[in-house]
Amino acid sequence: MKTYLKFLTFYLITISFANQVSAQEATTAHKNSLETVVSKYYALNLKIFQANSTVEDIDHTFELFTEDFTYVHPKYGGTYTREDLYNGYVRNQKNGGYDGKITDIKIKNKIIGLNAVAVEKRFVEKEDGKIKDGEPQMTLFEFRDGKISRIFEYW
Repeated sequence: MKTYLKFLTFYLITISFANQVSAQEATTAHKNSLETVVSKYYALNLKIFQANSTVEDIDHTFELFTEDFTYVHPKYGGTYTREDLYNGYVRNQKNGGYDGKITDIKIKNKIIGLNAVAVEKRFVEKEDGKIKDGEPQMTLFEFRDGKISRIFEYW
């Protein structure tokens, strides 16, 4: 009987504490909103990659980012601030770096969690007059208040 009372007391305390802890959940609506932002990001980037893109196209992309946004790409130089990345986009555009070689971005897989989306994608490129799928690439998007706060490229 004594063991039973100890167990019952422990159980009641555990249950009352558990009811006070409120964990965040990634609801379907939350996941859909993150997926929408990622889809917009890729659609806007595809537009930027075309020869006739404008600085306004770049501006629309940057509306998706938080003010303290960072872009991390270890293979291409490390961590970039929002301003560094913006200036890089504009410089590439002015130098003709966006020439329409990338014709599409194929999303192969997405894992959507709480304030993060991991994406496997491939760029579809024109090469020697032919269209071909590029190598698979992985990107992690982190979110805060519905905007992209960090992009980490794993390719």
